[in-house]
Amino acid sequence: MGTYLGIDLGSTSLSAVVIDTQVGEIVAQEAVANEAEVTSSADRERGRSEWDIGRMIEAAVGLIRRLAEGRSIDAIGVTGQQHGMVLLGEGGMPQSAFIGWQDQRCNEPLAEGATTIGVMLERGTCLFARSGCTPATGYMASTLYWLSERGELPPGVSACFAPDMLVSRLCGQPPLTDPTLAASAGVFDVVQGEWNRDLIGALGLPTACFPPVRTPCTQAGTLSADAAQQTDLPADTPVAVPCGDNQASFAGSVSDPERSVLVNIGTGGQTSVFVERPLSVATLDLRPFLQPGFLLVGAGLAGGRSYRMMRDFIREVGEAFFRAGADTRVRPYNEPATDLYDRLTELAAQAPPGADGLTCEPIFAGTRREPERRAVWRGMSEASFRPGHMARALLEGLAEQYCLLYRQMLDAGAGPRERLIGSGNGLRKNALLRDILAAQFGLPLQTPEHTEEAAVGAALTGAVAVGEFADTAAAGQAFIRYRGVC
Repeated sequence: MGTYLGIDLGSTSLSAVVIDTQVGEIVAQEAVANEAEVTSSADRERGRSEWDIGRMIEAAVGLIRRLAEGRSIDAIGVTGQQHGMVLLGEGGMPQSAFIGWQDQRCNEPLAEGATTIGVMLERGTCLFARSGCTPATGYMASTLYWLSERGELPPGVSACFAPDMLVSRLCGQPPLTDPTLAASAGVFDVVQGEWNRDLIGALGLPTACFPPVRTPCTQAGTLSADAAQQTDLPADTPVAVPCGDNQASFAGSVSDPERSVLVNIGTGGQTSVFVERPLSVATLDLRPFLQPGFLLVGAGLAGGRSYRMMRDFIREVGEAFFRAGADTRVRPYNEPATDLYDRLTELAAQAPPGADGLTCEPIFAGTRREPERRAVWRGMSEASFRPGHMARALLEGLAEQYCLLYRQMLDAGAGPRERLIGSGNGLRKNALLRDILAAQFGLPLQTPEHTEEAAVGAALTGAVAVGEFADTAAAGQAFIRYRGVC
């Protein structure tokens, strides 16, 4: 039994945990805002998303140092956002900003009216079937293709994901990745477990741009002398191969992969099930898992950001008509100050199930496959044209989106699941949404006792890498505990 540190490089925040597998608890955790965005105001209006990877790495190393202080760490596991990329030059030095997964440049219309994604699909044709996903803006291969077509891809550069970069700096060696991250590039053969050279060639991209792929849950190396000095840890501390945050979150949330369906709701969200053999569904992603097998994933951009839009609308009404403060707190007449999220959920709970016929598709920012799609409320009536009904319909619409993804998985042959696991702050902080989700799925919902599921999953990969557990399923069974059933 040991002590393991896991770190998650998220787009909103960087979080880290230290877990003790002997007592089965998180003994330390911390999260800090990711303040490394460098997108200019003009570029943000164009849908760009650019970050200073050096500042992200510096903040991550600081987290490791603070959480490791006074502790013996047996291994470090690293995960993080799995769709962005940064270009590296000689000596592994960044040659570009980190272009994040929310970047929209590949959806910009070209002179002939098409988009970068559309042209990629024409050039790659059926070769994309082996990738387990359809290319989308913000993916590594899509961004590389955009740069290449504009003559902005310098010769001799390579690309890597954010978790790859952190492991590279910790171990003092060139970046490497694993299949859970590589598959998010859009040009990885998920069944063969290697870069799809035929597809990369059809897109005119150099294969050398893509990082080498290693087996998940193995050691990438040990802390270098420089990293040991920066973290105050021994130089021989093992560091696991980096992994994708969706798979890490599954490993850190689900103790029984074959019987469970996971719904994770944060800013966006996913429905995920584990399958032993590859299944092909046009609207779902097939992603390699951290042990033999795959995750069938339905990813959505609707999630906590959709409920935030509703909150911001209510706040704007308050500011415009009732002179409420600019923060998220308002003071209703004759009542104490109330958090807008709490008040909105309270009103939603007072509305009847079904919201008197009002329904909502809460897709304010489109989907990866339909970027122009927008949110819609239907069935507005005199009875339902109320804030509580609108909030209830939005939450029911969110739950329906994730349940529809699960039904597609069942239709594809994934097999029914007996347990519904919920994770992410969007669920953890909203009891009403948990109840609605359980009703939609027709399954009791459980949430892990711990937070920061992706960081916990990363820590468990460190435990597997040094041999404490045979795989992440065994690690999850030993470590994960759940709260009460909804």
